[in-house]
Amino acid sequence: MSVIRTVTGESLAEEASRQVISERDKKRLKQDILTSALAAAFLLAALCHERFFPSQAAVTGLLYFAGACIIGLPILKTAVTGLLRADMSASMEILVSIAMIMEILSNEYVLAILIPIILTLVHFLEEKSIMGGRDAIEGLKKFQAATALLLEDGVEKEVDAGSLKKGDQIVLKAGMSLPIDGVVVSGFSSMDQKSLTGESIPASVGPGDKVFAGTINMEGVLKVEVVKEMGDTAFQQIVKLLENAENITIPETKIVDVFMGYYIPLVLIIATLVWLLTQDINKAIAILVVSCPCGYLLVSSAPMIAALGAASKRGLLIKNSAFIEKLSEAECLIFDKTGTITKGDLEVTNYYLDKAKSYEELLAAAAALTHKSLHPVSKSITQAASSLDYPKDYQVKELIGKGVEGEKEGSRLILGNRRYILSLGYDIPDRFEKEGAASWIVKDGSVLGCLVLRDSPREDAPAMVLALKKLGVKKTCILTGDNDTAARRVTASVNIDSVYSELLPEQKLEHVKKLKESYTVGVIGDGINDALALSEADVGIAMGAMGSDTAIQSADIALMNNNLENIPYAIRLSRKTKKIIFQNIIIAFVSSFIMIFLASVGIISAMAGAILHNFGAFAILLNSGRLLRQK
Repeated sequence: MSVIRTVTGESLAEEASRQVISERDKKRLKQDILTSALAAAFLLAALCHERFFPSQAAVTGLLYFAGACIIGLPILKTAVTGLLRADMSASMEILVSIAMIMEILSNEYVLAILIPIILTLVHFLEEKSIMGGRDAIEGLKKFQAATALLLEDGVEKEVDAGSLKKGDQIVLKAGMSLPIDGVVVSGFSSMDQKSLTGESIPASVGPGDKVFAGTINMEGVLKVEVVKEMGDTAFQQIVKLLENAENITIPETKIVDVFMGYYIPLVLIIATLVWLLTQDINKAIAILVVSCPCGYLLVSSAPMIAALGAASKRGLLIKNSAFIEKLSEAECLIFDKTGTITKGDLEVTNYYLDKAKSYEELLAAAAALTHKSLHPVSKSITQAASSLDYPKDYQVKELIGKGVEGEKEGSRLILGNRRYILSLGYDIPDRFEKEGAASWIVKDGSVLGCLVLRDSPREDAPAMVLALKKLGVKKTCILTGDNDTAARRVTASVNIDSVYSELLPEQKLEHVKKLKESYTVGVIGDGINDALALSEADVGIAMGAMGSDTAIQSADIALMNNNLENIPYAIRLSRKTKKIIFQNIIIAFVSSFIMIFLASVGIISAMAGAILHNFGAFAILLNSGRLLRQK
């Protein structure tokens, strides 16, 4: 079995220029190069025939005309289609077609063929430089293993990873990449998760821990049960997000879109005036060639591709234009508490027995419901009960913001917070609420007791809040379903401005709507109880989104790790990306008008213009590349 090399967002960015071009673009470039080579062959044949057979002008002219048609007809077709559809992305083809027609009418067949050939070659180099970010996605796909060692009746069998089904068990040896999302059944190891989270430190895993496609087993042998098939893994969701994100359109580029609507008529007017005033058609042709708007097409796409590469180094997934539109302008940031501001690694610190006869009985009853839940409270209870034998056959239903309930053969089991249990008509004391999060367990109408869990703030939370205030964020607050005492204790410890506690998801939603009336609002949560708030916010950021479908789907930005420093980093990156887009607009405009001026006074010829008109595009690429070097 081959060892698959690990990949990170940083290595993808650094190796972008070495990535294989996507099949669609590769095919198009091959066609362009083949057409250019064929046209060049006809041009060479025409020049040779003209040199050795000067009397056969008709044959020479036919060779020139054939070469011009070979290189020109595809460009002309695109130009006509663009004009009919009012598609300004075909501006280059429109201007080049006009220039070629003018060259042919002036019997300048050599220039009519050479100019589009040079343009094709220069654009090929340009495409190679900007496709890296896009084609890195294609390279990323290769790091999800295509085969797996399926375990059947104790025998290992190499199979296509796409054939694996839920419940299958596979063997993962040292150095192998995981093709699916699964749960460790047996074995201990360290998993390199840089391809998903950007974290350089491997994660230790053992029985019961989740492992994800695209990660690599560093040591030991693991037996893993499939929980998500190959096409549904978190890794595949990331790939799809990256594929969609590269097509993000930024509102600032509307300036370019509006300008491009007037650009071609303006260029034609300038070229016509220069021709009439100077009586030099070559200057008019040179204007048409240098005005090809390559740079305008890169104004927003190049920065966004660079931002994707920079963000992927930190385990950030950018899903839509809210990254630029709203995050850069965020004035109020709202945080969930458990699992976001706090570690989410709750510990059972106390318990109360009512009808339950022992702590073990109480804990086992709770774990019978929580082992199928992703909520931090549920995960902590399940971990605490890992050594107990508890039933796993309850039909479980998660009640967002309330708790979990399950049924089995007429028996009903409920685990919930105090507010929910009181709403069901049970009389329970409130003295445990001051200690932490109290989860009450009810079985068949009888209160078994409660488990008291306590969490602690993340060490980096105070520094994160301070960084946000330095960035100009006007208000920070916590929205949580936890009790008021615990919520206020955490809020004070990390210097967040305000807190709203004991909220249901729909109440969180109302608070977000109210704050949006005064601020541009960002919501940061784990995506489990915060889906409504995340989707309602101007920009939603899901923390620790790896393996959480809800988090990835409901947020605008997904953080695959729990590093709070990534939040101010994302704001800085969004602001710098927006700034670079504006700079690119200026570069594109200024470089175009400089080139047009130089062509109109005869300093740049049409031939030189075919090469030099890309100056603005390369300047935009260099400017956008600064995002990859942001610290």
